[in-house]
Amino acid sequence: MSETARPHDRWHIPLPEAATTRQPPTTAPSRSTEPTARALASSGAPSRGATSPSGGATAPSRSAPPKPDQQRDAFFDNAKYLAILLVAMGHAWEPLRDDSRAASALYITVYTFHMPAFIIISGYFSRSFDASPRRIQRLVTGIAVPYVLFEVAYTFFKRWADDDPTYPISLMDPWYLTWFLAALFIWRLTTPLWKTVRWPLPLALAIAVLAAVSPDIGDDLDLQRVLQFMPFFVLGLCLKPEHFRLVRRRRARILALPVFAAALLFAYWAAPRMNAAWFYRRDSAQELAAPGWSGAVMTLALFGCSVILVACFFAWVPGRRTWFTVLGTGTLYGYLLHGFLAKGSRFWGWYDPAWVHEPLGEIAVTVIGGVVITALCTPPVQRAFRFAMEPRMKWAFKQDPAQLARERDPSRT
Repeated sequence: MSETARPHDRWHIPLPEAATTRQPPTTAPSRSTEPTARALASSGAPSRGATSPSGGATAPSRSAPPKPDQQRDAFFDNAKYLAILLVAMGHAWEPLRDDSRAASALYITVYTFHMPAFIIISGYFSRSFDASPRRIQRLVTGIAVPYVLFEVAYTFFKRWADDDPTYPISLMDPWYLTWFLAALFIWRLTTPLWKTVRWPLPLALAIAVLAAVSPDIGDDLDLQRVLQFMPFFVLGLCLKPEHFRLVRRRRARILALPVFAAALLFAYWAAPRMNAAWFYRRDSAQELAAPGWSGAVMTLALFGCSVILVACFFAWVPGRRTWFTVLGTGTLYGYLLHGFLAKGSRFWGWYDPAWVHEPLGEIAVTVIGGVVITALCTPPVQRAFRFAMEPRMKWAFKQDPAQLARERDPSRT
């Protein structure tokens, strides 16, 4: 069953000013890492201070705060951009899978780790979330508001492009890419719980297993996806900077090559034999016409495979600033905006010509998908759509008396 076979025509996705240092932040994210649309994937958030030449953290000066580029770690922005690039390519390959076993193998391999990578980074930079009023405000403006706006926008787009004028607006039934916003909102709200329990990752895995064998959960807020992907978010909460340093060693990069090669070979073998819907984590085992016990087995097996491939992916993400580092700050823009073109290409029959399904056509589709997603992550696009992705909305929230006092008298801080 392909992603397009689901009722309501919903798809699986994703996704999510960096420092020149090669190492992840050495301290927990500061308040500036609170979720905004620019950093929905929650990566690339600034650390508490700039990094000194020796690698230690230095306290920022109140009179001359460090520039954002000095606070961000290029590694996470690079990882976000490369992951969103794979998301777009995966969407480009989806209509080619029936005619190309190679495209299907690439599709399965990428879908094993691209969303888990985003979610792990999201969890890593959610460690400082404490449900304070300021962070709740950021959660609303950076995730909830874009969710509502794009859920409505996608609905009207489908009505027009797919000639379906009665298609309903439903904030409880995320359409296409918006499921990730709903999931991230829920995961981040539960962060204090995961920081409190003794064994957060085993507990999250147990919940994911139970979800995979529970066919009656329903489609509200794509709760199956929320629960089945949740262990990756909790894993991110549990990670520390040294874990990222570990997978970025030279030995890890060397080991990643045969692991990826083996994954591609296995995917090539499995492509005609395996239901790709397992990778979407959108249904229970029973809904995939499989016995209930297989849901538990597949959940644990896919989690292990995904973590291994995510580690291999991180091993090859550059830690220095590159030409695409700045694009990592706009991955949410690319993620949500490219959905209109990805769905439109199906509505308007762009994959109907026979040449598209030949090797050169498949290469062309891949390149076009990469170019489009890159363009949509650029700063001009971010500036144009910031009103929807990062609304300030100060009028909607009460003023924090303590914050006002600090602004009037900086010495109190």
